[in-house]
Amino acid sequence: MTVSHSDAFVFFGATGDLAYKQIFPALQAMIKHGHLDLPIIGVAKSDWTDDQLRERARDSIEKNGSFDADAFAKLSARLQYISGDYQDDATYTQLRKVLGKAVRPLYYLAVPPSMFGPVTEGLAKSGGANNARVIIEKPFGRDLASAQALNRTLLASFAEEAIFRIDHYLGKEPVENLLYFRFSNTFVEPIWHGDYVASVQITMAEQFGVQGRGAFYEEVGAIRDVVQNHMLQVLALLTMEVPENDLTEVKDVSADSAQDAIRDEKLRVLCAMRPLEPSEVIKGQFRGYLDEPGVAPNSQVETFAALRLHIDNPRWAGVPFYIRAGKELPVTCTEVMIELKSPAKTVFDKTGSNHPNYFIFRLGPDMKIALGARTKLPGEAMIGTATALVAHHHPGDEMTPYERLLGDALQGNAGLFTRGDMVEAAWRVVDPVLESATEQNSHNAAPIDVYESNTWGPDAAQKMMTGSDQWHNPTSKDMLP
Repeated sequence: MTVSHSDAFVFFGATGDLAYKQIFPALQAMIKHGHLDLPIIGVAKSDWTDDQLRERARDSIEKNGSFDADAFAKLSARLQYISGDYQDDATYTQLRKVLGKAVRPLYYLAVPPSMFGPVTEGLAKSGGANNARVIIEKPFGRDLASAQALNRTLLASFAEEAIFRIDHYLGKEPVENLLYFRFSNTFVEPIWHGDYVASVQITMAEQFGVQGRGAFYEEVGAIRDVVQNHMLQVLALLTMEVPENDLTEVKDVSADSAQDAIRDEKLRVLCAMRPLEPSEVIKGQFRGYLDEPGVAPNSQVETFAALRLHIDNPRWAGVPFYIRAGKELPVTCTEVMIELKSPAKTVFDKTGSNHPNYFIFRLGPDMKIALGARTKLPGEAMIGTATALVAHHHPGDEMTPYERLLGDALQGNAGLFTRGDMVEAAWRVVDPVLESATEQNSHNAAPIDVYESNTWGPDAAQKMMTGSDQWHNPTSKDMLP
């Protein structure tokens, strides 16, 4: 099967924040690397001209990217602008005229979720959805019911294989490297299960707060913002079974089975994740959040969440999985830590850690992999010390996540995008511990734990750990636990 490359790129919300921060820099980078040579059409409500859109693009790239005069000149020549209301049929009629001979456009919906329905319906009504592809941004709903409703809306106008639900986290080089490391090293697979793994931790720490986006954060909270999507996707990559297909073909757009090999296995493990119980979730809020503009005075929205999950399948039965995400923490860093069980019999010193062996994957802001072991100290006594073997990747001229993902979508390669069934499976995991915006700001809501800035969240987060488990707190200096 041969999949056609898209022959036009249309982005709704061309004057908005997402286009300004991410899309324009990605488009210039794609042109610079020779990956983009087609019409680019921006659509928005603002009464702009083509030249105003080009000025916006220049300012965007100068502020958020690396301006390249030659690449920008080519981008500017391809840019066109349509001003119109997303709920007006005339907007889509005009778009069809501007698209000209294009027969397989790619539409990017950089618009609020409330507009997904009107835009996809407008495209379908005008005939613009025929043979086309569409990218939508998270959030893919705010709970299971709304995610299911969104999928029904999208599927009314586009086939599932034409829908690209973008999660930029899956386009990050360190996240792709995590998958590669798992399935390319012989020594990993024999110990990657509950007989050897004691526990798994994933921490996404942010040193900053809500950065003036209090009104937005009131609608989401930490679980909806990063746990349900980014962190559960990383957990799925860590715990999925070995795909049956040859993954060297994942970037081959003609290999449908290879593209879905990873997504099928991720779906299976997401379905095996036990829905969360309230007793396995700690929610916190940094002191000062209530003073942010747009935040309700009695808000119970969490800026920190710690969860204990379980995967009910033969590989992971009995292994606790800890996920933690929060704002105003001591560092900005995302790390995965896999602690291995202690040797069945300790024949040397008993002073080492309970779990002397571990893997650490740092997924941001830099990329590192560490293997932890104990080695003997010099001298006559048979005593040891903790040692980490660290591989540190120094980034070069790498693709940004948006450049990589836009390029894949233009080619019809869906391997790094989230399918509708995967979205719903992830919501099923967190749905039991979600509260509506009304409940979050209700005086009757369960009190939330307040924590101080520059700490690792509420003290209760440590109490959720089982046995001798303790949180591994990432640092900016080293990777030793």
